[in-house]
Amino acid sequence: MKTAIVAGGAGFIGSHLCEFLLKQNYKVIAVDNLITGAAKNINFLRQDPNFSFMELDINQKLEELASFPIDEIYNMACPASPRFFSSMPVFILKTSSTGHTHLLELAKSKNAKILLASSSEVYGDSPLHPQEETNRGNVSSIGPRSCYDEGKRVAEALSMAYHKEYGVQTRIARIFNTYGPRMSFDDGRVIPNFFIQALTGKPLSIYGSGDQTRSLCYVSDMVKGLFLLMQSSEIMPVNLGNPDERSVLEISKTVLDTCGKANELIFKVVPEDEPKKRKPDISKAEQVLKWSPHVDLAAGLSYCHSYFTTEMNR
Repeated sequence: MKTAIVAGGAGFIGSHLCEFLLKQNYKVIAVDNLITGAAKNINFLRQDPNFSFMELDINQKLEELASFPIDEIYNMACPASPRFFSSMPVFILKTSSTGHTHLLELAKSKNAKILLASSSEVYGDSPLHPQEETNRGNVSSIGPRSCYDEGKRVAEALSMAYHKEYGVQTRIARIFNTYGPRMSFDDGRVIPNFFIQALTGKPLSIYGSGDQTRSLCYVSDMVKGLFLLMQSSEIMPVNLGNPDERSVLEISKTVLDTCGKANELIFKVVPEDEPKKRKPDISKAEQVLKWSPHVDLAAGLSYCHSYFTTEMNR
């Protein structure tokens, strides 16, 4: 039985990953400081004897993990919502640099594989479309999103440096827009925003004309992709996402249809440096991992509707 560390294990994707790994007969140690993660996301896993949780900040040294046998480390730990970029930029940068370095050191000492949850944000507002892994990006080092965008770029550079200098078996997943149950109500991204506004009768907030695009991947597909990447021998970055590109305006209307609502739409100023287009080229993932997403948008939004409705009625 393998043992996996999931840093950020109480977060949205991290908690789903913990659940998936347990079903694959892993021992799972979820690590989270609960700044943006939530204990409720993993409480149901505590009954499994192969699951444990440690409230730790990866920016601190990780002596508590030194005594465990570790085969795989998934670094999912970093606040990813744009609403945190202005309130905790230093913490976000430290998590991607100092925190990821601590996990790389742990992987080196344990001879463990380590996967970095990087982001499509490393491409910035790229004029190249769709985005493929050879795209070097168009990123501002001083803009409002720089703490996250540049943080992920630093984390990728650290992964490659540890692989080259120390032979650490690193993996880099460039994650595109992912959605599903356990997203935080105040996450600030389009899916939770639209569902909360739709279900509470408020106008849906559209930034600009709504013609900017997103490609939404359901969380179960994403988790499977992360697992397959970890099991592969691929060292270079791999895009994981759904190439089904939709405009934000179309997504808002689809959410309203899913909820059976007809809320008003209000149009606001586009935030600085917001990407205009997002669509992953996943040909590498298809070829190397034999992976592609299967949950279509209608089904995924239906699952989200059930989740947000239930949570709001608690």
